[in-house]
Amino acid sequence: MALKLVANYSKRLGLPGYSSHQFSVSVEVELINTDNVTGEASRLYQTLQNAVDREMQSTGFVPTGEYGTETQGRADQATVHRPPANGAERNKPWKASEKQRDLVLKLVENSGIDMELVESISEEMFGHCDLADLNKIQMSGLIDELLSRYGKRQKREAAPTPRFNGRIAR
Repeated sequence: MALKLVANYSKRLGLPGYSSHQFSVSVEVELINTDNVTGEASRLYQTLQNAVDREMQSTGFVPTGEYGTETQGRADQATVHRPPANGAERNKPWKASEKQRDLVLKLVENSGIDMELVESISEEMFGHCDLADLNKIQMSGLIDELLSRYGKRQKREAAPTPRFNGRIAR
């Protein structure tokens, strides 16, 4: 009696910009006897896993955060000015959102820290210092770090609570 063994292996990886890619392999083999079903299943699993892992190393196209939006065309062509760290004029589109870029620049301006310091923090955190190359998730982490180090969180003074004195104003 022939026995069919069907094996499937699938993997999905998350990519930047809320993207992902997936690859799946399936195979069907016919076993002559049932003596080594466990061994054959293990061999098939290992073979499929190696095949999928090898193919998944090439991610192909990874969309930007603006991919598919109406503003995508404009964002791809726009350049954003940021204060240069080395004195040279640098214009380069940022991968992070405009709001994130504006917040970083505002933090730099308001706190009096130097852009070189921000870039060195980026280097410590992500291994590269060019802020324009940080994606939205990395920029969010950098902003959190900047706020924790240099952000001045001012507490609002609470307005005095009105007290009832028993009189009704007329």
